[in-house]
Amino acid sequence: MESFDIKDFLDKKVAAYNRPSFIANDPICIPHLFQDKQNIEIMGFFASILAWGQRKTIINKCKELIERMNGNPYDFILHHQDADLKQLLGFKHRTFNDTDLLYFVSFFKFHYQQFDSLEDAFLLAQDQYQEEYAIEIALDNFKEYFFSLPDFPLRTKKHISSPKQKSTCKRINMFLRWMVRSDENGVDFGIWKRIAPKDLICPLDLHVERVARKFHLISSEKVNWKTALELTANLRLLDANDPVKYDFALFGLGVEKEM
Repeated sequence: MESFDIKDFLDKKVAAYNRPSFIANDPICIPHLFQDKQNIEIMGFFASILAWGQRKTIINKCKELIERMNGNPYDFILHHQDADLKQLLGFKHRTFNDTDLLYFVSFFKFHYQQFDSLEDAFLLAQDQYQEEYAIEIALDNFKEYFFSLPDFPLRTKKHISSPKQKSTCKRINMFLRWMVRSDENGVDFGIWKRIAPKDLICPLDLHVERVARKFHLISSEKVNWKTALELTANLRLLDANDPVKYDFALFGLGVEKEM
């Protein structure tokens, strides 16, 4: 019986799923509707945060959000008047509602008035830690920064996860993959250059978890931040410079039920 080479198998699955045809039916199609960096960042962030449930529904709700912001979220966020915010009222996807949306818009306006890119929001504490700076620290500090505006709605905090909560931070790790990874296939954007692909953490959802367990890439019974670290550490054994490319393989296998 031939021995099974997990790296060879998963590399082939990465090649099968990491291609433009993947985009159309995945939430990543939303930021691909734009060419400018800020709209890619903003709608990439919304698409990842709203990534609950059926992908078709997620995509439709994101397109609705774009319409409510006049087709140009970045321009709407920076230049809206108070009266314009009425266009956002009534938006809802699962437990994310217009209260949450209005705060997200406030945060984005606050941030983009100071910085050119959302990447800076994940690097604000970098100087304090220097070479010890890691994604775990970045995500914890990002959440603190995101809710640094006065009178933020307490209910909205549940939509931004952090390792401090022991969350896998699946949605934000997925967003970071989109922004940071870069290859010739054009699925991920690679528009952020100050965070290295080797430092990313693999997004861990039910599909990825199920397949990863079958390959013994996860041993922990619990699913939390440490589980995401364990999975990523094992993926780094397969590719130290780009471990989260295997998200394509694990997720694709899970969704297509090839296992």
